[in-house]
Amino acid sequence: MQYRLSIGGMSCAGCVAAVEKLLRGVAGVDSAEVNFAEHSALVNGDVPIEQLIAAVFDGGYEAAELKSLEEEQEERERVDSARYRQHIRQSIISGTVGIILMAGAMSGWFPPIVSEYGQYFWSAVGVVTALAMYIAGSHFFSGAWKQLLHHNANMDTLVAMGTGAAWIYSMAITLRPDIVPSLAQHAYFEAAVFIMAFLNFGSAMELRARGKTSEAIKRLVGLQPKQARVIREGIEIDIPIVDVGLKETIRVRPGERIAVDGVVIDGHSYVDESMISGEPLAVSKGVGDEVVAGTVNARGTFLFTAQRIGKETMLAQIIEMVRSAQASKPAIGRLADKIASIFVPSVMIIAVLTFLIWLNFGPEPVAGYALVTLMTVLIIACPCALGLATPISIMVGVGRAAELGILIRNGEALQQAGAITTVILDKTGTVTEGKPTLTEIVVDEMQDSDRLLQFAASLEVGSEHPLAAAIIQAAAEKGLAPSAIENFVAESGLGVKGELNGQQLLLGNRRWMEQNSVSLQNLLHVAEERAQHGAIPIYFAISGNVEALFVIADPVKAGAREAIAALHAQGIGVVMVTGDSQATADSVAKEVGITQVIAEVLPNDKVDAVKRIQQQGEVVAMVGDGINDAPALAQAEVGFAIGTGTDVAIESADITLMRGSLMSVVDAIALSRATIRNIKQNLFGAFLYNSLGIPVAAGLLFPLFGILLNPMVAGAAMAASSVTVVTNANRLRWFRSISIPTAEESR
Repeated sequence: MQYRLSIGGMSCAGCVAAVEKLLRGVAGVDSAEVNFAEHSALVNGDVPIEQLIAAVFDGGYEAAELKSLEEEQEERERVDSARYRQHIRQSIISGTVGIILMAGAMSGWFPPIVSEYGQYFWSAVGVVTALAMYIAGSHFFSGAWKQLLHHNANMDTLVAMGTGAAWIYSMAITLRPDIVPSLAQHAYFEAAVFIMAFLNFGSAMELRARGKTSEAIKRLVGLQPKQARVIREGIEIDIPIVDVGLKETIRVRPGERIAVDGVVIDGHSYVDESMISGEPLAVSKGVGDEVVAGTVNARGTFLFTAQRIGKETMLAQIIEMVRSAQASKPAIGRLADKIASIFVPSVMIIAVLTFLIWLNFGPEPVAGYALVTLMTVLIIACPCALGLATPISIMVGVGRAAELGILIRNGEALQQAGAITTVILDKTGTVTEGKPTLTEIVVDEMQDSDRLLQFAASLEVGSEHPLAAAIIQAAAEKGLAPSAIENFVAESGLGVKGELNGQQLLLGNRRWMEQNSVSLQNLLHVAEERAQHGAIPIYFAISGNVEALFVIADPVKAGAREAIAALHAQGIGVVMVTGDSQATADSVAKEVGITQVIAEVLPNDKVDAVKRIQQQGEVVAMVGDGINDAPALAQAEVGFAIGTGTDVAIESADITLMRGSLMSVVDAIALSRATIRNIKQNLFGAFLYNSLGIPVAAGLLFPLFGILLNPMVAGAAMAASSVTVVTNANRLRWFRSISIPTAEESR
């Protein structure tokens, strides 16, 4: 079973490893991934949910199960909103006390500690400050205490130690100023409350910025309507979406969202599927067509029967897939988490060493300098930015991909896609439409092509051959109704024949015509020329005379040539692999600009083709239909499943492309590279911040330039670093697809 938990009490990246360790320690848990950016955990295993919650609680954190999509979204928004308001309130309280103390000290309003009334005054200030610290920072101290009980340390530990040391030192100086030299007789109450003000304000800003990272999920969840209009016992009634059952008949009116997945049984309309497929134009829907939950009925009304409900709908699967991908970690993210998990204890050691060095070798006031540097190192070193660097970018990147109709299965696939050097394309259904289409009718100038097409379609009605559907479809599109055929005969691998109005009709290949003594002299050269270009020529004869040549081909997909050119422009090699003949494959490859072709292969041979290219040192992506090409998709570093409509093979590939366009492959690779680039920017910034911040906080610049970092500045810098990382990640929300036309372009 899979559970999703909301985790409370996590304050920094160091908590991620701690919570994962707690969850994985529960018997029956197969895997557990904690997302610091979402404060959530995804757990797989055969274990009661109560045991998972108890394990997290015993470890000093809080946990609650998130059940439905709506509940999860509402719970997260409720918690984030409450935490935001709380952080702002705490920041105002502690900031106000800090400003008063700083203004009074700078203006000379307050008496010295050693004066007649100084001890009374500063003792009162200490009490007020303690109250402000309790209101604004009790969560830091309670969190640190819980971690201490479990022999762990996190951001709360650093903040509690830094501000606690400042308050204790200040109170000690206030009560016994004689224990230190006169130069060290200075209280740091304002530093303690200012640090908490900055940290709380930074957390509030981070929450606000982080909320924007899940806009894609919010929009997807918002696509699910709350009610559906069902027909029960001949009466139309509106019921909650959770009460809709399988095989229920549902009416959809103009402008309404479709409630569940189903099949149209009556009526015709156009449905906007852009939020599912990314295509900007509405799709025609008639009897027998599938409709998807969350899409919008543009105009017209129709009835459909429910085929998939609840978590089985395509929308629910997409949302779950996006959530799982957002919670997963690529290799680069696991490295950052590992570093963050050991970072806090390391910082505590550095802080203690800094304190001792200043205490033994620093100038007067020794105690004051030692305390200031201790506080500053503890505050500035928190690895929050490091912990947010990867998950926040993954969340935004995966969410943006979903908006573009690209479903990424996990963070590893997102990272690998950016490293692709060779793309292998299956031909049928990937480069081509995968659906035989009548592309040309070659007739004598004196003949009526529509009349001959109607005759041919009448003959093909009795055939089960795949090519027959192309002729029947072409006739239907022109409104040509088939006529009744007598004495119908079908010969496998050759063709069909029958009688209409006393005339014998023949439709088939060259051998079929020759067996029936039909001369092909005037159309033979045309047929051979079309065959060389990958098309299938079918002859049509009436009463022994050839009258027409029907040319059937699997047309190249729109945008395929442009997509392949775009891949080449990025330095990515493109190979086409197919089970078709070499001549057909070469013809299609030439049309779309592919130079390397592997033809006449079986599905298992496609795996060998992937392996051979991998052995050449290439990072390979396989693009196929996600079902027949499953072995090759699994073998490749990244498998792309081309999916259209509701029949999407989500389980067969690392990345599923909801649109049938190869331009989605280009988009996926470009977005992957942009996301990994964003992660590296975040990690670089976080590492640089800590690498430079800790030495400066420890006083490295003091002997040379007399510069010593103020603890309040350190608190502001730490808060700003997290907000900067989240803001940088949000830039991915503006990634622009090159394959989706704007509204103006689509007109």
